[in-house]
Amino acid sequence: MIYLDCAATSFQKPAAVAYAVSQAMRTLSSPGRGGYPSAMAAAELLLDCRLALADLFCVKDPERVVFTSSATHGLNIALRSLVGPGDPVVISGYEHNAVWRTLHGLSADVRVAASPLFAPEAAVEAFRAELPGAKAAVCTQVSNVFGYILPIREMATLCREAEVPLVVDASQGAGAVGLDFDGLGCTFAAMPGHKGLLGPQGTGVLLCRDEKAEPFFFGGTGSVSADPAMPDFLPDRLEPGTHNVPGIAGLLEGVKWLRRKTPAAVLSHEMELLAAFADVLEGEERVKLFRSPDPALQAGVLSLQMKDLDCEEAAARLAERGVAVRAGLHCAPLAHNTGGTQGEGTVRFSFSPFNTYREVMAAAETVKEILD
Repeated sequence: MIYLDCAATSFQKPAAVAYAVSQAMRTLSSPGRGGYPSAMAAAELLLDCRLALADLFCVKDPERVVFTSSATHGLNIALRSLVGPGDPVVISGYEHNAVWRTLHGLSADVRVAASPLFAPEAAVEAFRAELPGAKAAVCTQVSNVFGYILPIREMATLCREAEVPLVVDASQGAGAVGLDFDGLGCTFAAMPGHKGLLGPQGTGVLLCRDEKAEPFFFGGTGSVSADPAMPDFLPDRLEPGTHNVPGIAGLLEGVKWLRRKTPAAVLSHEMELLAAFADVLEGEERVKLFRSPDPALQAGVLSLQMKDLDCEEAAARLAERGVAVRAGLHCAPLAHNTGGTQGEGTVRFSFSPFNTYREVMAAAETVKEILD
């Protein structure tokens, strides 16, 4: 199988990830619930992972690195901490349902700052126009549909000037596109562990600027147990229940691998593969590629449409020939509305640090074969 669906989840992982998960299940118990060796080792593991993530994302205080079960979990914490019914919230035109549906569930007044694809100046101006009076703002770092790298630094500056808290959805950028959390000055940033961070599914990370975040479910933390209220300090305040210790063990190994490789090297590799793949299909009249004319505006995700062939059917034919991709709306109908692909969606090819040139060339030739 040629796996090119890394925007959904990274399938190939460093070998140490699976080994760490297995070892944790055999040797580690629950952190904060005892002073015996397996519990203390689990607590040390969690601290090591927080420190590694804090270093990767430029967070000075590792206690502001909170473990979640997914990016969606983290975004729910962030948005529920900032937004109530009727509150005006500005979002980019490329947000995932993890943002859009959460705000709908909160009955927020959503203002979509829509702007053309791969047009960062227009994105900034659209945000500027919608920010006055907003209670919060949300911007994805990278579109999961088009790989478009949005200008979050400029948007963060606008939000600071307007005193509007900003939530960054780093789901598609984490591990490839750099994120200086403290330097950016946003209020929250959420990401999954299982995509670019190369960890297991069921893991996620929420970076918090301060301790004002509100938990949206409650329970034991192993700390301040006599108090009926949740602790007022991080990370305990946002981490009720038993931690996913095996998952976090795997996540730590994924992050260690990334720190050795560096996100910049990962992005460079993925963009070389994207360029090679796209170059094969660039002159093909039966294919529409959603590719940025400026490579600096796109991460390792490329969407396309095939003339006279439904996207879902195209993906099925690719799967029959051993190429794994995703087709449709990719849980981001808002991005398709903005990008003009809402009718049928796109076929999405997304690359990883473990894909090879030979694989992507074979995938591109398979697309041509299907068209023929």
